[in-house]
Formats: sequence, structure tokens, C-alpha cells
Amino acid sequence: ALGLFTGIGLSEAKARETLRNGALSALLRQAVLQARSALGPALDKATGTLLYNAAARLRDPKHLGFLVGYIVRREILTDLQLSAALEYVSTHPLEPLDTADFERACGVGVCVTPEQIEEAVEAVISEHRAELLAERYHFNMGLLMGEARSRLRWADGKTIKNEVDLQVLHLLGPKTEADLEKKPKAAKARPAPAEKQKAALVENGEVGTETRSLLEQLRGEALKFHKPGENYKTEGYVVTPNTMALLKQHLEVTGGQVRTRFPPEPNGILHIGHAKAINFNFGYAKANGGVCFLRYDDTNPEKEEEKYFTAIREMVEWLGYQPYAVTHASDYFDQLYTWALELIRRGHAYVCHQKVEEIKGHNPPPSPWRDRPVEESLLLFEDMRKGKFGEGEATLRMKLVMEDGKMDPVAYRVKFTPHHRTGDKWCIYPTYDYTHCLCDSIEHITHSLCTKEFQARRSSYFWLCNALDVYCPVQWEYGRLNLLYTVVSKRKIIRLVETGAVRDWDDPRLFTLTALRRRGFPPEAINNFCARVGVTVAQATMEPHLLEACAREVLNEQAPRAMAVLEPLKVTITNFPVPKALEVLVPNFPVDESRGFHKVPFQSTVYIEETDFREEVDKGYKRLAPGQPVGLRHAGYIITVQNIIKDASGRVIELEVTCTKSDVAEKPKAFIHWVSEPLACEVRLYERLFLHKNPEDPSEVPGGFLSDLNPDSLRVVHNALVDSSVLSARPFDKFQFERLGYFSLDPDSKEGKLVFNRTVMLKEDPGK
Repeated sequence: ALGLFTGIGLSEAKARETLRNGALSALLRQAVLQARSALGPALDKATGTLLYNAAARLRDPKHLGFLVGYIVRREILTDLQLSAALEYVSTHPLEPLDTADFERACGVGVCVTPEQIEEAVEAVISEHRAELLAERYHFNMGLLMGEARSRLRWADGKTIKNEVDLQVLHLLGPKTEADLEKKPKAAKARPAPAEKQKAALVENGEVGTETRSLLEQLRGEALKFHKPGENYKTEGYVVTPNTMALLKQHLEVTGGQVRTRFPPEPNGILHIGHAKAINFNFGYAKANGGVCFLRYDDTNPEKEEEKYFTAIREMVEWLGYQPYAVTHASDYFDQLYTWALELIRRGHAYVCHQKVEEIKGHNPPPSPWRDRPVEESLLLFEDMRKGKFGEGEATLRMKLVMEDGKMDPVAYRVKFTPHHRTGDKWCIYPTYDYTHCLCDSIEHITHSLCTKEFQARRSSYFWLCNALDVYCPVQWEYGRLNLLYTVVSKRKIIRLVETGAVRDWDDPRLFTLTALRRRGFPPEAINNFCARVGVTVAQATMEPHLLEACAREVLNEQAPRAMAVLEPLKVTITNFPVPKALEVLVPNFPVDESRGFHKVPFQSTVYIEETDFREEVDKGYKRLAPGQPVGLRHAGYIITVQNIIKDASGRVIELEVTCTKSDVAEKPKAFIHWVSEPLACEVRLYERLFLHKNPEDPSEVPGGFLSDLNPDSLRVVHNALVDSSVLSARPFDKFQFERLGYFSLDPDSKEGKLVFNRTVMLKEDPGK
């Protein structure tokens, strides 16, 4: 084989490299032997190159002999013709090929004369004569080549280049010293700061300098996905004699519209990784004028609960998407069962009695029942449906080997668990491997978008649709989105709840979508985060602070300002100018006062943060201290300490101060926030739930994720105070507490006791 390949002009190194690729070397061997039988043992290098490229680039090997025939008859002579031939056979999957149409598309028999090349080059040079004379040899000669090639598609590229060089030399004469000097590069105009995009592209945890909106990333041909009805143009897509007819029927149903689906299992709460899937599936449909189904994969009744169905739809709609239709895999149980019978009749499935433990892993022993008669499997499958087998005593398995080496995946198993929608009708339930592609087929999905770990199931996806002769969608994979310092596994979150480490699935320290909503993350921030991560094939593992940055951007625009004090210190103004409270107007958004104001009371007793007062002043300290006055934000007054009151332990419990209007006093070093006639509230301050980046990694956390819990992940401030402007707030309403951070009203709030969750601090903690 080595001699065979070096005999067509391959170097020995290239020939050895080719031999390491079993599929390529088999095709190339077939091509070379066919060419030798027609042309003899000695093949010139040009023919050898065409044969190699045909074998290496051909998607469907059944067309190899057809293409080699044109090469050995000298009807395909150039790589350009071969590229056109390969494109033609990949886009015309039906047999037999229309040879006349094929030859027209590949330029077979087209003879381009030297005179035609000379005339074409002459015409192109004439069009650019003025620029050529001005720029001489600094002119882009590739432009001349390209335009000449566009006029004579099948002309030889080298001949065109020689003709261009000859005619340019004739026009300009030999190169001068000035022609040999390098053309100075034009300085690139730097964009003004205002033109720079605020958003940042995030790759592998690093922030780049630009990003596009999610819809821009997903629109049109940005992802190189196939157009509806052109599934067969996708690499690896299997074409059968019925494919084109099925695609025609598919287009009649969809009208050429893009159709996607988001297919969660209703056995847990959605997390941040699902947010990317939601944005990708719904976003791709929206960006391309299509529709997206929300389909519950409810094939495992043991783990499914109604609360999960409700929460999933709630989160999809919270992120801003409306499903075209809400469907369930169970909607199609009757059809799936009918197809399972047909799969058995066609010899593609059988009833097996191996135990679950026996068929686990990638190298289980072959099933001794794989070749049992079709009639026997039909009877046994019916017995499975009637409940004559116990759980684990029988399964229906499909006859195929998956890409990851897994053999004969299970299609149906016995489960004596009532289904929340079908009740006791079924005691056999289909698996994901069987259900997923067939539900996609029933709903005429055009693009079945899933995460990268499902790539190993792509071949079984195509196989099953084609085994049943039903419409076959195309599966496309993208990279998962993971976050550091957290766990998202349903099993691990349940352990956290059971051990009391978190309260429930919506505990604000988790990264489930319900938890993020409760903590106060706006849906726009989550969508922006997904856009910044981008639609990547590689898995993205991100730092939480990048999501927090997205939240700050949105909340800065959305969250009205209020004032709150977490650790109150009483301040009595001894010379308050009036006997009753004043009303102070506070802008909801100080940078844009057109967005309104709210009123807060201001009277002789106010409360400030304990940390905003010190008895002794350090260098650089600018807040309140004896001899160092401060301004009260928005009030128009400056206060100066006159007396410090302490309890028996020496702790400061009250300050007596005097006030002066700010327009007649010297400007203080700082202005601090305050509250007067405040509302009592509870404030919950959150930090990371885990101490290490990868709490599930045994090398990082040998004791397991439960040993890595951060003891300071939650601090509850029971006696915080907040100004009365928030009195009418409802759960999930968001505010910026000035100088403290962004906060959201928790559903635990009740009359007389508001509860706020801190979403993020105003600025990123340098420690993170």
C-alpha cells in the first residue's frame, strides 16, 4: 500500500500518514486501482493529486467510482473542476445522477483557448488602467486575477497569472527602485471611546474586547447551519432512497420555517447551563423567523413532579421567550409504541433479558437474545406492555453501535409507576435514545440543538429515523456552559437541601434559575451573559463574577435608588431647624433625574452606618469623626459631632450632632447615606457557597463537595433599616441601596418585616 500511494506522487511521509487513516486509505486504494486498470501502472502526479483529493474530500463513498471515471478519462482535469464535482454529488443525493447536468456544473468538455484568456485579461486591465498607471506594481494584482477568473471559470489559473504578468509588464515596463519599495501601511483609525462596545466577549473565562448580540450570532448563515429542507447538505447526514420525498413533505408542513425545541426533563429545576440552551434554541428560531417548541421529556415518571413542569415554563417565560407550543413526549406514546413494533418487524430491535448491571459500561457482553426471531420479540414486547415482566426482567433494545462504542441501546424498559398524564395506561416507557429523535421528527424540527455530550448519539439519531423511514431532522451540538464555585447536578443539589446546607432549589446561593431570580438577577443579565459566552462548540467554564458584572450593567439602568442602613447608629441633630419632619426629594436615578423622584422624611433623629463613624481619624479616612463633618446625601445638610454617647461596655450607641445647610458651610470630605423614620427590615448577604473553584473535583476537594461549604456564605442582618420609599415594593422588585449594592425584595417578606437579598455589590470585590 505504501508503494501504491508513493506511486501517485505522495511523499513517503504523506503516504504513511494516509495509511494511519483507515477510511481514507481504503478509498484511495480503491481509486488508484481503478485508475491503474484504465491507464496502466504509471500514473502522473496531476492525476494522483486529483485521485487523492477526491478520496479525501468525498462525503459519500458510493460516488467515488463515478468521479474516478471522469478523472481517468481526462474529463476532470483541474482541482477547480473536482471541487465543483464534489459539491454537485453532495447536493444531489438521489440516484441516478443526471450526467448532462453534472458535466455542465463541472465544466466537462469546456475548452478555454489562449486567445480567450488573452482577451479576458486585456479587458480587465483596460478597466483598471488608470489605477495601474498611478500605483504601478503596488497595485493589487490579485484583483486582476480574480476578475479574469470570474470571466473564464474553467480556465487554468497558472495560465491566467502568466498572461496577467505579461500584459502588466507590457503596460508598465520593468520594475523601478520605487516599485521595489514596500507600500506604507495605512494607519487604522482608532474608534472613539463612545464607539467601543460595552459588552465583552468571554472565552474560557477571559474577557475580550467585543461581542455581538445573541440574535446577531444566531441570524442567517452566521452558524453555517443548513437551510430548512436542505438537511442532506449537512456532513454526516444519511441519505436514503426516501429522503428527498420525506423532505418535500416536511417543507409542505413547515413552509420552510425554522423549527427548534427546548426539551427539558421535568425532574428538577433549570440552572444557568439551561439558560444557554434556552437562549440558543429560542434565540435561533427568533433570529431566523422560526418557532420553538417547549417539549417536556416526561419519559421517567418515577422522578417527575408537577412543580418542575410549572417551574420550567415559568423560567422560560421569565427569560423573555414564549413557546410556539408546549408539548410532552407522552403526547406521542401511542405513536412511539407503534413505531417500536415496526422496528421489531424490520429486524432492527429485539427483546433482551440481560440485567441492567450486565449492560452497563462500554464493553458489556453481547446479548444472547440479539438474533431471536422477530415473531418472538413481538410477542414478548406485547407481554412487556401487559405487565407480564417485572422491572429489570426485559428491555427492548435497538440493533446498532453508537459513536462512543455503546452497543444496542435500550429503547423501552418496564416501570410500574403511574404517569402524571397517562395514569396507569403504560407500564413500559421509552428511553431518551429512542424518544428524542422521533419526537423531533413528529414535530418537524429543522435544527435539533443539543450540548456536546450528545454528539455520541448523533449516529443513532439518524439511524433510528432512517430505520423507520420517517423525516430525519439534523442534530447540531454546542458547548455546555458551566460556572465555577458551584454545583448544578440535580442529585448534588438534593443532597445540599437534605443536609440543610441550602433551604431549597431556589436558595439564592445556588445557580438554578429560580435561585438567581430570587437573589435579584434580572433575566436580561442572564441573557446578556449567555450572549457574551457566545455560541461556542467548546465547553465554557466561567467565573461567577462575569455573571455578576452583567447584573450590575442591567441593574444600574433598572434599579431605582433608595437608602438603607445595615448596622444602624443613632444620630440626634440637636439644632434641627424645624419642629417636624422635612420632606427630601431623592432622584430615582441620579444620572437621569427625568426618571422621577421619591420623597423620604428627614427629622431630628437619623440613622447612619456604624462604619461611617470613628472616634479617631486615620490618614485617608474621610467620613464622620470628631472635628471632621460629613454631608448627608440629598438632604442639603452637613453634620458635625458634638457629643458621643456610649453604653456600659464602652460601645458607641448614639451621636449628638449639629447641622448646617450645605450651601453656607465648607464642603465636607464625604457625603454618607442615612435614614429617618425608617422601616425595619432583614437583609441577607450572600457569598459563594463553596470555598474552591471546583468543589466536585477530588483532587481539589478530597473530602467531597459537602466538605467544601463556605461557613460565611450567608450573613443575616436582622435589624437593618430602610427608607420608607420601598414600602409598596413587591417580591422580586429591585433597588440600589446607595453605597451598599443592589438588593431584591424576597418572597419571605410580610407586613411589618421586609426581607431583602443582596444581589451584588456596587463594585466587584477585589478579593474575587
